[in-house]
Amino acid sequence: MEPGDAGPSSRNITARHHASIVSLQENNADGSGKPSVSAKDESACSADRQQPTELQRKLKGRQMGMIAIGGTIGTGLFIGSGTTLSEAGPAGSLVAFVVMGSMVYFVCTSLGEMSTFMPTSDPFNHFGTRFLDPALGFALGWTYWYSWMLTVGSELVACGMVVQYWLPHVTGVIWSLITVAVIFVFNAISVRGYGEAEFWMSALKVLTVIVFFVVGILTVTGVAGGDYIGGRNWHIEGAPFRDHIVGVLKACIVAAFSFQGTEIVGITVGECENPRRDVPRVIRSVFWRILLFYVSSILIIGLVIPNTDKNLANAGGASDVAISPFTMVFEKAGARWAANLMNAIVLVTVLSAGNSGLYACTRVMWVLAKEGKAPRLFRRVTRKGVPIWCLLFTAFCSTVVFCVSLAGNQRVYVFLINLSGLSGIICWLGISLCHWRFRRAYVAQGHDPNHLPYRAAFFPLGPVYAFSLLAVIMVGQGYSTIWPTFDASGFVSTYLAIPLFLLFWLTWKYVKKTEWVSLVDIDLDTGSIIEMERNGDIKVFSSDEDTKQSRWKKCLRFIGCKKRVA
Repeated sequence: MEPGDAGPSSRNITARHHASIVSLQENNADGSGKPSVSAKDESACSADRQQPTELQRKLKGRQMGMIAIGGTIGTGLFIGSGTTLSEAGPAGSLVAFVVMGSMVYFVCTSLGEMSTFMPTSDPFNHFGTRFLDPALGFALGWTYWYSWMLTVGSELVACGMVVQYWLPHVTGVIWSLITVAVIFVFNAISVRGYGEAEFWMSALKVLTVIVFFVVGILTVTGVAGGDYIGGRNWHIEGAPFRDHIVGVLKACIVAAFSFQGTEIVGITVGECENPRRDVPRVIRSVFWRILLFYVSSILIIGLVIPNTDKNLANAGGASDVAISPFTMVFEKAGARWAANLMNAIVLVTVLSAGNSGLYACTRVMWVLAKEGKAPRLFRRVTRKGVPIWCLLFTAFCSTVVFCVSLAGNQRVYVFLINLSGLSGIICWLGISLCHWRFRRAYVAQGHDPNHLPYRAAFFPLGPVYAFSLLAVIMVGQGYSTIWPTFDASGFVSTYLAIPLFLLFWLTWKYVKKTEWVSLVDIDLDTGSIIEMERNGDIKVFSSDEDTKQSRWKKCLRFIGCKKRVA
């Protein structure tokens, strides 16, 4: 029952309140004014009525930076990157990741500009509602929620597969259930508990990529493995470009899905200690970190492994760690323990993805409930600021998805993966469109974009470029279900997210009779960082802080390993 609702519990509190006042008057007739036991009871009752209702801004800037990286460095890089090499060749896969990386950059800057100006834990629903149409915000919010809820469920399946690499005779269900319990505890402790766990898991993944890059260079030059490779694999059949533009387009689709998760940094803004200071820092550097890690990894893989290797096309799931590109490069360097190492890293990756997904779902659902788009029960938070009922409900749904995924010889698993992936693309489209409307409304209402706390570069080219590429990916990602032969079940599995999104949108629009918000009517004040700073809700940015740091401290901060001084 929500605070302020009439009911038995509120009547009991009121009765105790009056009883304590009478007792206070009787026991303090001497005028001493000393509090009686009943007066203390009154204070306790008053405290009981003051339930926490808001999230807590306890996330550090260093945690936000690593969370942004951790959301993208996953099985898409460690295992699935070989698919791009087999389909597009070494140069084609490199071009694909550069193109998709640039698209991710503009999505991140669009999200960063809006989130810095108006910090919220659900940018999809909140910005869609405020800058477009409340029905679109509703659809984007729930689409993003079920996208990550399905992802958490699929990661539970992947966890069982990974552990079975070492313990093939033990059912993977046990390890999957242990995984959901672990990530639930991380999220239930506090936002700091989640942030610290994610920081160290992400740091391990970053370290793995750095070591891989060094080992790869030693392997290419012949220092490790004893075979000088150089640029030999760029001059064989299918290199440097395989199938020309068609191969690059295929690789672009794979690369786009590999980058999903970058936007989670926009959700952490709602619990960031200082959005004006930390969000621009993270947004400015996270793209370069991601691009550096991804592009360098793809370059090394293309140099060391020939695109004709049959294992590249077969490695796509968590159970294929023995033939992942990373494992193959380490083995070429003479590391016979490479498969065990990469299996451990993939296990951490699965935990990280599940941890971030559960966090994102709970915050998005909490904001939906606050805006009346989800049941009131989900507004409740613990004393540590954790939306506990959202967490319980999401964990339950993901566990159900995991159980369903065990059926159908993994056909259901593949179906849910496709549904989740396209839903993420739709939400990215929504961010680009929201940014377009936000900046136009900001100017239309007489504001100067130069006064924004963080200003995205290359507007309006950035959101238009990102929106266009995402639209092509959304339409073209299921080409194999149409050509050369039509696959009805595959087509439905690939594109089901689109009619589901339309169903959310049109249903809410019909029920609530919502309308498109005009530029001059968009509210740019309520909940803005300017209002928060004016009310003393968050700290004010100090422009002198960066100049007081030495270069080596800035370098450590760039890779996310240096604590920021509050």
